[in-house]
Amino acid sequence: MRRVAVIGVGQTKHGKRNDVNYPELVYEAVNRALEHAELTIKEVDAIVTGSMPAPMEGTNDPQLWLTDALGGYLKPLMRVATCGSTGISLAHSAYYHVASGLFDVVMAVGMEKMYENDPQGTMTTVAEPYYQRIFTAGAPGIFAQQCNAYIHRYDIPKEKLREAAAEVSVRNHLDALKNPYAHIKMKITVDDVLNSPVISYPVRFLDLCPISDGACAVIFASEEIAKKSEKVAWVKGLSYAGDEHNLGDKDLVNWESAIKPAKETYKMAGIENPIKEIDVAEIYNPFTYQEILYYELFGFCKPGEGYKLVLEGVVTKDGEIACDPSGGVLCTNPIGASGLIRVAEAALQVMGEASNQVDGCVTALAHAMGGVNQLNGLMVLGR
Repeated sequence: MRRVAVIGVGQTKHGKRNDVNYPELVYEAVNRALEHAELTIKEVDAIVTGSMPAPMEGTNDPQLWLTDALGGYLKPLMRVATCGSTGISLAHSAYYHVASGLFDVVMAVGMEKMYENDPQGTMTTVAEPYYQRIFTAGAPGIFAQQCNAYIHRYDIPKEKLREAAAEVSVRNHLDALKNPYAHIKMKITVDDVLNSPVISYPVRFLDLCPISDGACAVIFASEEIAKKSEKVAWVKGLSYAGDEHNLGDKDLVNWESAIKPAKETYKMAGIENPIKEIDVAEIYNPFTYQEILYYELFGFCKPGEGYKLVLEGVVTKDGEIACDPSGGVLCTNPIGASGLIRVAEAALQVMGEASNQVDGCVTALAHAMGGVNQLNGLMVLGR
């Protein structure tokens, strides 16, 4: 396959965007990505776009409504929808369309206008209706089950894990203050997190992500095109995996759909010791506890020791591996774009242009999770 690089990224200001309609929101991200890549829309060969399933959008086949805003007139235009992992699915699709030689320049665009529709209604009915729905009541219920299984599997001291989860929330919210595109911008303390209302035990209000309007565009190009640009983040490795839809049929702690693609991505990228060789990890973290679990699944530490990385400062901007210096999904969550934002932020770190830049970043990891807690995709970007 051909070498592929990210040569341009663009984001909107995320949040409640009543100032623009859906196409206008998407156009913001597309236009900024083109400007960043110093390209015109005529130089883009194809577009891969995606968002949550149609009930979240309030319209069927939203990519058709957004064709002009995407610059998709008379171009190959594809739609991908894998729930929360949509953004990383878009990045993978764009990458392979370039790597295969089919196109030279492909733009991936993820978007969501959640405040105009019924995201909570969609999320509470996404699970299988006869057995799972009554136990989950939406995303917080699903992830609370995973968190409780995690706590009991390794007999982790609850007070330590609770403190670490609160620290994750505090760190992400502080980092988001430096991100001009972030939705939730506020300074909070560990006590604020610990005293916030319980949503689904042990998940509290400040342990979980918001709903957001927003869009993100990332432009992938062949080596021949990329070498003409001074701003390049090369795709070093990627992989994607899924497992059973039924939560009772899989192990949510020793989670194979996260472990397998991480190992495959590292192998492709030539990474043997991720915590030593990755400078920044943009982990998909809609819930604080899940970010800690991912440290273990991605090989940053031994099973049951993720909380120690937080309490010891290993995952801060100045630590051994900076996790979510953008503020992560915990502070910004236009779901169809959230995974692609991880790729955009990782690329900006490698380019040296991130809003909360980590000094000397050479290699960055982007990740997203989706489906009904069953899909994981990763991508490593480097200089």
